[in-house]
Amino acid sequence: MKQSYFFTTACICLFAFAGCTNSMNKEKSENLSRAELTLDSLYAHYSIPETNLLRENHPFDDSYRATYLATEEQSDAPNPYAYLWPYSGTFSAVNALFEATNDSKYRKILDSKVLPGLEEYFDTRREPHAYASYIRSAPLSDRFYDDNVWIGIDFTDTYMLTKDVRYLDKALLIWKFILSGTDDKLGGGIYWCEQKKGSKNTCSNAPGSVYAFKLFEATKDSLYFHQGKALYEWTKQNLQDPNDCLYFDNINLNGHVDKAKFAYNSGQMLQAAALLFKFTGEQEYLTEAQHIAQSCHNYFFSDFSGKNGEAFKLLNRRDVWFTAVMLRGFIELYHLDNNRLYINTFQQNLAYAWDHAREDTGLFNANFSGEKKDKKKWLLTQAAMIEMYARLATITQSKD
Repeated sequence: MKQSYFFTTACICLFAFAGCTNSMNKEKSENLSRAELTLDSLYAHYSIPETNLLRENHPFDDSYRATYLATEEQSDAPNPYAYLWPYSGTFSAVNALFEATNDSKYRKILDSKVLPGLEEYFDTRREPHAYASYIRSAPLSDRFYDDNVWIGIDFTDTYMLTKDVRYLDKALLIWKFILSGTDDKLGGGIYWCEQKKGSKNTCSNAPGSVYAFKLFEATKDSLYFHQGKALYEWTKQNLQDPNDCLYFDNINLNGHVDKAKFAYNSGQMLQAAALLFKFTGEQEYLTEAQHIAQSCHNYFFSDFSGKNGEAFKLLNRRDVWFTAVMLRGFIELYHLDNNRLYINTFQQNLAYAWDHAREDTGLFNANFSGEKKDKKKWLLTQAAMIEMYARLATITQSKD
């Protein structure tokens, strides 16, 4: 009797495990397929013949002005090509697909399409060399430290996937530019823009910390660990909201804090804290990462009831790429504490967006609920969707 009971129980557990594994395999397959299809749609609608450059919006016209630049003069000029920031999102997107699949075709896309296009922005007219916000054949454009941080992170990630030193050399070169954007004003920290050194922003310092930690992991040189930790501590001291652990946007040289909160800022400090715990084993960093994660979940998502009656927390209407960067932090934490709550929320959001925010062109609106459509589809939004689907595929793959 007892043997029969244990046999029955074991069978139930085995079937439950198999059901869970099959479900996760299905999620992995769907996420990879969605990432790949969206990459195809991106290149179908944003590519420019006879060049590796891309349009910034679809449909394209020259009335678009980039409001995220530091100078009005540059944003007022019609530009046929995407600025660096949205273009660089394709680097992150293809990198994420490469990581999720280990398929050499994505490295080929990086080497033959993404990186040759990226080099059109590489500025050697100013020292240290770095990426400018617009193509180098145009008049000189501003250079942003945060733009270069994101690219440096991607080059480091590519190196870790391939061990090809060419990518690491580029990451180390960019890091020299990032360090040139630091000084002792406000006690340290990285500026936002080389030409407009009026503020030190979380978007340059939080990912700057992550970047340094990744360089430490890639090179084993403890100098990068200490630089990353110093940036983490500076950002926490100057820009964290003590009430909820989330992060404000920037502090200017007069000490005034802009208290806007964006998902990528807190998400990068979440990732930095998780990496600090990974490297040191000190519990305070894991606890900090978990506090930030909980607050991000509460602040950047709201209770929602879908058209099929499913209730979950839907992403608030914000910049989709900011959300993709925030997901990087949640994934870093998941690898430490195996708490699927936040990963499941992202999975629900991206599954819903596929059905309700995606149009016949294969391009996405920024509002995941499907209640609002964008007249123009931003390149960076599409790159962010590819990245998120691919990154979730790596999660399900790791638990197969």
